[in-house]
This record gives sequence, structure tokens and C-alpha cells, in this order.
Amino acid sequence: MTEHATPSARARALVRGAYDLHVHVAPDVMTRRISDLDLAVRFRDLGLAGFVIKSHYVPTAERAEHVRAVVPEVQTLGAITLNASVGGMNPVAVEIAGRGGAKVVWFPTVDSDNQRSCLAEEPEGATPPMWARLQQDLEDAGMKAEAVRVLEDDGTPTRQTAQVLQVMAKHSMVLATGHLHTDESSALVPAARAAGVERIIVTHPEFTSQRMGLDSQRALAEQGVFLERCLTTPLTGKVSWETWHANIRGAGVEHSVISTDLGQPFNPPVEDGLAIVADLMLSAGYPESEIRLMTVHNSRHLAGADPLPDAPAHLR
Repeated sequence: MTEHATPSARARALVRGAYDLHVHVAPDVMTRRISDLDLAVRFRDLGLAGFVIKSHYVPTAERAEHVRAVVPEVQTLGAITLNASVGGMNPVAVEIAGRGGAKVVWFPTVDSDNQRSCLAEEPEGATPPMWARLQQDLEDAGMKAEAVRVLEDDGTPTRQTAQVLQVMAKHSMVLATGHLHTDESSALVPAARAAGVERIIVTHPEFTSQRMGLDSQRALAEQGVFLERCLTTPLTGKVSWETWHANIRGAGVEHSVISTDLGQPFNPPVEDGLAIVADLMLSAGYPESEIRLMTVHNSRHLAGADPLPDAPAHLR
């Protein structure tokens, strides 16, 4: 297995109390580096507060509940992603997930129109996402689903999207924008706010199929959303570290939340991810307070956890 950087003790301490809001763990339809139960044990031993189980294909709330029962010291949280395997923009699926305790609703990822129609090439040497092979297998087998429609042609939410937003607001669920195009995210955010959705994350805006410009990131940040800075996006070569850091600083650290998107067998251990980012940010000149804001305080706010004593006033 590939050797990866070992986080420093300083970095480990900086991220204590954090949630990783985006991890891919077993059991899953794809091979993963670690199981949800084993990850919870490692998070507990390292002083990390919790994580959200992300699957592109299946809801994870019931799994998360089981993990919490076995490892109650760690808040393992469930989610649902609105791809074809759950019926796409399906308010019934979101309602059931919400009743089951799911915390996050990812809008379409692999089945978004933006991802399907993306012509952007991965930078030379970038590692392709694991789900690309599965998507191709489905297409080869004649099971390619229609892209999930989020907005009408005039930019307003479809009837199903409007229902989904209402359900999310009722259950206090977090909206993550998935692999939507910048224009879709820009239209979705105010609609979600109007429906009563309080916590919104723009999913890895630097990802290949998104490549959201800094001006758009700033405009969304002004609406109170958080921009998710995933470790794997620059780690696997999909964006340069320079651009990643420039976007964080340009949109404001107070509007950024660090997650890892880890779990792939070839990437670092999931439990090391946040501390790896902390070390990278220390090397890049971020003060400890900013690193802790992005990794710990903002993630806890989005997870609905109680603020820690050192949290800034606006998050208390």
C-alpha cells in the first residue's frame, strides 16, 4: 500500500473535536480502505468527534445508527445522495431518510446533468474517481439512467426539488450541492433558503466537473453557505494546491469547512485526513486559529454539535 504522510502531534491536537463531513467507508458497492465501525474506533481514540458516511448509491442513516450504538463516543451520521439509485430527486426517499436520522442530503453527484455532460479533462496525472468505472459498467449493461433534473429551464426548482427542500427543512437536514454546475448551485441556494433550509455546503467547488470560480464562491459565501475544501481534490491532482489555497483565502476562511472525501484504498487513512490538512496548512502559513475554525468549529456547526469553548462568538 502507498506510504502517506504521518500527521504531527501538533496537527492531531489542532483537529481534536472535529467532524469529517465527507467520508467513503465500507460496506459499500466499491472497495473502501476501512469500515464504518473501525473508523469510529479510530476517531474515538484520536479525539475526533464524528463523521458523515457518504455513498453515491445508498442511504446510510441506518448504518450510522448501528455504528453509534457500538461506538457511542463518536457521532457517526447518515446521509442520502439523490442519484438514480434512490430515484433521483425523490422527496419520499428524503422523507424516509430524514425520519431515519440522516443528517446530510447530497444533491446529484454521479447522475447530475453537470457531471454527465462534463467535457473538462482531468489534469495530467490526476487519479480518476472510483465511481467512474461503476458508472461505465451500468452504461455498458444498458442501465444508464436519465440525468437527475434539479431545475426547470427557467432556473426555478422543479416540483420534486421544491418538495425535497421542504422535507429537508422539516427535518433540519444539511444541503450539500453535490456535483451541480455553478449556475445550478447559484439558483438552488436562495431557493433552499426560502424553503427554510438553514445549513448549506457547496460540495468541493474545485472538483473537475465544477471548477467554480472565485467570484461565484464569494457570491455564495455572502449568502451564508460553507464552501467545502476536500483534501482529495488537490491530493489526487484534480486542482493545484495553489488554486485550492487561493480560493480558501479569497472567499474567506470563515466560509470554508475542511473535509477529506477519503476512503479510497490508494489514499491516506481516513482518520489521518484532517490532521494531514492541518499540517499542510501550517506549512502554508495559516494561523492555528484559522485551521481550527475550518476543521473543527465550522464542521461542528454544520453537524449540529454543541460549540466548543474556543469557538468564535458567531458560532455559539
